[in-house]
Amino acid sequence: MPSFRHTKIVATLGPSSNNPEIIHQLCCSGVNIFRLNFSHGNHEDHKHAVENIRQAEKTLEHPIAIMLDLQGPKLRVGTFKNTVVPLHVHQKFQLDLDPTPGDNNRVYFGYPDIIKSLIPGTDILIDDGKVLLRVDELFNDRLTGTILSGIEISDRKGVNLPSVCLSIDAMTSKDTEDLSFGLALGVDWIAISFVQTADDIKRARVNVPGHIKIVAKIEKPLAIQNIDTIIEAADGIMIARGDLGVEVPLELVPSIQKQILKKCHFWGKPVIVATQMLDSMITAPTPTRAEVSDVANAVYDGADAVMLSAESASGQHPVKAVQMMDRIIRQVEKDPQYLEKIPSQFNENVCSPITSVVPQLVDRSRASIIATISFSGNTALRLSRERPNVPIVALTFEEHTARYLCLVWGVYPLQIHSTNCYSVEDWQKLIRRTMLETKLTNSNDKIIVVGGVSTICQPSFVSVIDS
Repeated sequence: MPSFRHTKIVATLGPSSNNPEIIHQLCCSGVNIFRLNFSHGNHEDHKHAVENIRQAEKTLEHPIAIMLDLQGPKLRVGTFKNTVVPLHVHQKFQLDLDPTPGDNNRVYFGYPDIIKSLIPGTDILIDDGKVLLRVDELFNDRLTGTILSGIEISDRKGVNLPSVCLSIDAMTSKDTEDLSFGLALGVDWIAISFVQTADDIKRARVNVPGHIKIVAKIEKPLAIQNIDTIIEAADGIMIARGDLGVEVPLELVPSIQKQILKKCHFWGKPVIVATQMLDSMITAPTPTRAEVSDVANAVYDGADAVMLSAESASGQHPVKAVQMMDRIIRQVEKDPQYLEKIPSQFNENVCSPITSVVPQLVDRSRASIIATISFSGNTALRLSRERPNVPIVALTFEEHTARYLCLVWGVYPLQIHSTNCYSVEDWQKLIRRTMLETKLTNSNDKIIVVGGVSTICQPSFVSVIDS
């Protein structure tokens, strides 16, 4: 199995990495999924990124997934006359509907409905919590408050309202335009930002073709309260620790992360741990020891994928950051206790009697690989839930299925050409031939074959064959 890891790597593309040579290096270093952050860049930038990724995919002859990350209803202040202005603790500051550039006393905040929904005493966090403004008075077109912390404020900084349930849709008009553009480019995953309820996912799915998968980004307190129904509604989850760490007390983030990882494994849904995993590598060629432990702990807890953000998008060492993440993952997966630490409890509604016996069959037969023919990817996903200790090779005729499975733990997707298979024996012959032709197995290796028939939603047979 060439360069196999169970845990996948998501890398964000940006100015530091959006060129054919770097993308090729990132793929060779271990990237399985590229994230396009539509909070930054323009459509032309993202179009070039998709073209470069697909060229790398063609050159390497292996599926690579693309995730479109929608901006969502991210609240921001306007601009300032001098770009950056100083602030002083206990000074008064105003947010208003006047679009003219601000100064050290006021700035534009173009959300009249939100201003009307606040009450005196509400805390407003600006620039990831670097500035804390407490509301004193509210008017139809403005609010005034007192600066409790912060030394400066600058253009277009984000605004968070941790104690407020925002009555706004997770999909903005910009998101709708970006979604249409991304679907036309052929992306494989859609990440919905600032999800609060399962209805946010259901509304987004109306505009998304059935074969495109949806990731719910967890970054709001209300999403934590509704996490079970959100996991059930989505195809995957991203623990977006950046905004989450602003919306809830920082000391709660680690336990929330572990809770979500456990619940996603229970539901059998892929989960990504994201944000500041190797943050120091934006400028430094090596990470801190704490960052290495952070990545390792996410892997030990059963994450399907870990993600790089600014490290690969705008950092000075994008390839080194991926290589470091790859090395950390591989070291954890060598640990004999690794698979023992991952929760093994499943929701009975997502269990399969066939796939549940596969890990034991691997041990008894000493098979080196599990292979399946997977049209929709469901069989491969069910096998992944069992966390077997050998690779799951998912052969599929569908290009979009091969790409979607790039995010799923332990799965090595391969697109194959249509062939005439009418029986279990035909499938076994096809798998045996493909494994040898692609050099994924040797002639004396044992292969566990798991498959089904089109009339049955769950896998319907399992067998052991020699390659």
